[in-house]
Amino acid sequence: MRERLLRQIKQPFTPFGIVLIFRHSNAEGIILKKLLKLFAILGVVASITSGCAVNRATGSVDPSADLSALKTMYVKRIPEETGGTNVLIADKLRSKGIVVTTGTEPPPSNVDAVVTYIDRWMWDITMYMLELTITIRDPKTDFPLATGNSFHTSLTRLSPQEMVNEVVDNIYKGSK
Repeated sequence: MRERLLRQIKQPFTPFGIVLIFRHSNAEGIILKKLLKLFAILGVVASITSGCAVNRATGSVDPSADLSALKTMYVKRIPEETGGTNVLIADKLRSKGIVVTTGTEPPPSNVDAVVTYIDRWMWDITMYMLELTITIRDPKTDFPLATGNSFHTSLTRLSPQEMVNEVVDNIYKGSK
């Protein structure tokens, strides 16, 4: 048996050389195939459960802020942004009874708050929103009254509308 194995090892190596070594010994070949299958399954399970799926959602409000007193807001659009995130934020705030305008110009003087946001996008077969941070600011001092964040990797991704809903809802959960 040992001589036969040594002869086979001296043959040109193939990607399945390990399996070919035991081609004359059926029982050992079956065991090796089962072990290879087990290692492949363990590799897939390890890669799926090894931290690839991350989701985080937070919201905080300054203790001195009263979000219920804010009746008009201005969502400041990022000039080079074309995804329509500002419109989604404005629509969500309107659903809470707030009068909202949006644009890239400086905010009007008659608003109670200015809303800024940062959206990060990632590519994984398709583009998706990886992270969204929304900040509600005092229009006179630019002080952050409330901030919310949502972070979802590819396996837990949400649509942009769902990300906006999650962030705004978390901000208002944290208010008095």
